[in-house]
Formats: sequence, C-alpha cells, structure tokens
Amino acid sequence: MKSGSNLEKVLSQGRFAVTAEIGPPKHASAEGIINTAKILKGYVDAVNITDNQTAIVRLSSIAAGVHLYNAGVEPVIQVTCRDRNRIAMQSDLLGAYSLGMRNVLCLSGDHQKFGNHPQAKNVYDIDSIQLINMVRGMRDDKKFQCGEEIKQHEPRYFIGAVANPFADPFEYRVMRLEKKINAGADFIQTQSIFDMQRFEKFMDMVRRRGLHKKVHIIAGVTPLKSARAAKFIQQRVAGMLVPDEIIERMEKAEDQKAEGIKICIEQVQHLKTIEGVAGIHIMAINWEDVVPEIVEKAGLVGQHVPVIS
Repeated sequence: MKSGSNLEKVLSQGRFAVTAEIGPPKHASAEGIINTAKILKGYVDAVNITDNQTAIVRLSSIAAGVHLYNAGVEPVIQVTCRDRNRIAMQSDLLGAYSLGMRNVLCLSGDHQKFGNHPQAKNVYDIDSIQLINMVRGMRDDKKFQCGEEIKQHEPRYFIGAVANPFADPFEYRVMRLEKKINAGADFIQTQSIFDMQRFEKFMDMVRRRGLHKKVHIIAGVTPLKSARAAKFIQQRVAGMLVPDEIIERMEKAEDQKAEGIKICIEQVQHLKTIEGVAGIHIMAINWEDVVPEIVEKAGLVGQHVPVIS
C-alpha cells in the first residue's frame, strides 16, 4: 500500500469505489461540511474537497478535509496550481499529511477570470502533471522538488488526477491521461459523463494503450435537477457534452428532479459494465443529500461490485 487510505484499499482490492464531492463554504463555519458528512457517511468510500473551485474564495480544502476526517468520512483534498508556488504546495502537503489527509487530487485550477477576484494574479509555477510528479517524488523518492532529501516522515499520499474525455482534440485526451499516469497518478476522476457513446470510445482508446491496467479510473456523474440545468451545461460549460435526448427526456418529465436522479442511476449502471471503470464519482452540486438515494438504487450500498478488467 502506498498510503494506506480507505480509497486505496477499496480500489486495490478490485472493488467498485464510490466517491462524492463537497464544495467548501464561502465563510468560516464548518457546520455545513459536518452536516453533509453525516449524510454521506456509510454511502461513499471518500469525499473530494474542492480547492477554491471556479476561482472563488472558499474555506480551504485542507481545513475542510480535517473537518470531514473528524466526522468519520475520508477526504480527498484537492490542490490546484493556480494559487501556490511549489514551496507553498509542498508545505501544504506536509501540513495536510500531518493532519491525517492521505488522498490528494492534483489539478491545474480554473482561471481566476471566472471567479470573484478576476484581478488576482495566478501562479501556475508548475502544471498539474509536474504537481503529480512532485507529490510522487516526495512519497517514493523521499525528496522535495528541488532534490533535497526528506530525511524522515515523508508524506505518503494516494495520488489522484483528473481527465476530461470530452474536451477537444478528442484523441489528445488519452495522451494527456497517459502523461499523468507516467507522472505518478494512482487514480483518475473524470469530468461528468452524459454522452455514454463518446465515453465508450474514450475507454476503448484507454484499453488499447493498456492504461486501465496502470491506474484506477473513477467515472464522474452529475444528477440533473432540471432541463434548464441540462441546457446550461450543454450550451455554456466548456468541455461537457449533454445529448439532446437527455434534455428532451427531462423536459417531458412531470417531476424533473426525480427524472434527473433516474437518469443518473441508469448512467451508473451503464458505467459499471464498462471494462476499465473502477468506480464512480458523484458530483451532486449543492444537492449532496441525493447521493445516498443514488448509491442505494444503483445497488452499491454494502456491496462493492467487482471491477470488470
């Protein structure tokens, strides 16, 4: 075991993992995080804590991760390249590990122009692939990024990265995924998947390169609240594809929220049949209380299905 985290154990044993996601609040109270942790506990193997997502100032991912940890839910802290240089990143990684964090997700981070401080200067001292390699080097080589030895108590993280099977150019997505694996990624969480046909093509290319044997791929899903939300994602969110038939199905539904949950469960059932998919990552944006229902109805409570490999 590289880290000994619960998520690593589940994936290493070939069980179908379930992760969820929480966006920390734009204030200094942990009450909402703790309450959400109580809802998710027992239904997921780990929970992502985002790092100032969409470049909006929020409670830090590490602090939020500690609150999750103390509430009995395993955190996956996110670290972005946007806000810190390599000195600050390594310092935060040491600090987070000392506080019990064992999973880290490495990302570039949304550009600051999308957030509430568009005038802020970004950092991007290193990119996400270099960040992955830096965390791996701290763990496996016991060295800081500069080459200096970590003489004792190196941070032993289970290292995650992200992949977007829907961004263009399509063929480059798998090449970039391979670079992240070679840099040291242990698991991958994908962007939300709505277009299953396109994702099947992505996974076919992944299998042809044998990448599903080298990393644990956790497929992202997002339950839709309304046809309006589906249209917004389709038309306004770059790198995401929502087929017209999903929007039409949502529009025809008497209860659009219920239909969105139903579609998400069907997506999970489909993803479970795809060779190389090691789990699901449920991104229920501001709707975390629906996660237990999805997990239950998808047949993932108390029994982790074997991964098809």
